[in-house]
Amino acid sequence: MIYQNKTEVEYPYLTKPVEIYTMPSGHKIVLAHKEGGLVNISTWVKTGSINEDDKINGISHFLEHLMFKGTHKHKAGEFDKTLEGYGAIVNAATWKDYTFYYVTLPKGPDDKYFNEAIELHADMMLDPILPEDELGEPFEFGKQEPKQKRERLVVIEEIRMRKDQPGTRVYNALNNAMYTSHPYKRDVIGTPDIISSVPQSVVMDYYKKFYTPNNMTTIVVGEFDSEKILKKIAKEFDFKGRENCEPLIYNIDVPQNTPKYIELRGHLNTAFMMFGYLGPKAADLKNAVGLDIVNMVLGDGASSRLYQRLIEQAEEKIFNHVGTDFYQFRDGGNFFLDANFEPDKKDRAIELVKKEIQHILDEKVTPEELQKAKKKLKVAYASTSETVSDIADNIGFYMTVLGELEKANEYNKIVEAISAEEVQEIAQRYLDLSKVTIAVMLPE
Repeated sequence: MIYQNKTEVEYPYLTKPVEIYTMPSGHKIVLAHKEGGLVNISTWVKTGSINEDDKINGISHFLEHLMFKGTHKHKAGEFDKTLEGYGAIVNAATWKDYTFYYVTLPKGPDDKYFNEAIELHADMMLDPILPEDELGEPFEFGKQEPKQKRERLVVIEEIRMRKDQPGTRVYNALNNAMYTSHPYKRDVIGTPDIISSVPQSVVMDYYKKFYTPNNMTTIVVGEFDSEKILKKIAKEFDFKGRENCEPLIYNIDVPQNTPKYIELRGHLNTAFMMFGYLGPKAADLKNAVGLDIVNMVLGDGASSRLYQRLIEQAEEKIFNHVGTDFYQFRDGGNFFLDANFEPDKKDRAIELVKKEIQHILDEKVTPEELQKAKKKLKVAYASTSETVSDIADNIGFYMTVLGELEKANEYNKIVEAISAEEVQEIAQRYLDLSKVTIAVMLPE
């Protein structure tokens, strides 16, 4: 037996249980069966900006770029060129709690493309060399010109483009103010000063510390022989005795008891505003579902309360856009309200938004609003099982952020059972106006 433990989990909308294998190294392999000619191979790593500090902020995202720059077996560009020649989609993403890498492609004749993709994906995950000539030499940002236009400049250009976006500036200011010390306060993409100067050795040390067997989950979704694929992945993901890392625990901030307000200035003609709240852990599904419903009712789309009352039916034009969103994170999520409005009506805009938030705290959502929100949530959840990529992404999120796939089955049950009274209680728990942080950006 090549694995240490096996569990099977019933997964919504799939005809067979998802198989989860824990290998002796601590590496998890997840096999999910979805009929069709496409397969998805992904590896989720339990690290992102959550494991960064002020000296290495942005290193997770920088490393994500550099992972594609070759191994001892394959030079830079070979990985992409080979797989894209087979019709593959190859990409990666970094967020606060995770970084993941994926390949979606046809299986090919006798599974040729499929098997080669597993080999290349495993090689990239286990043996990146992060070559100096691909990073580019370190330089002092703002004081020196880089000698080479390499990956440092690619990421710095990403940072520059984001900083030119008013909405991003408002979000970053708000996000930073919502926390005192938790790593969630930092921007995932980092800063030009750090990316320009961080040595290759520091990036490699970060890789070695967090890209360990117990921090990695490899997921395969498609139509295949489980026994063959399990053996193939176990063979290719040979960690050669690599030591595991101890999980890092961070104390999440407690919501404040008095509001915070930040005001920014910028070169723009309209004004931007965000309200932010600290929310429940992603694994706290009952409270998360409650805020999902509040998000749907309050600010999701043109039929939401905010859009109807502040734009569609407004007696005076103040808002150009207004909506809400709910982000789920391992240690505690965020509920946001964002708006674009006329800058000379800032006080009135804030007053109207507060009034709508208070309204959802004081009165239960209507039966019609509740049923509509539930229907939209169930449809959205069903869409996570439409393609091999969707399934892999959802499994990766539950395994990495919530810590267990079993909770994927609980979601729809909670959505179906939750009452208007419970939604109101959850809104009161998290969206009290004394706990809000507000960031506004006005024209200079």
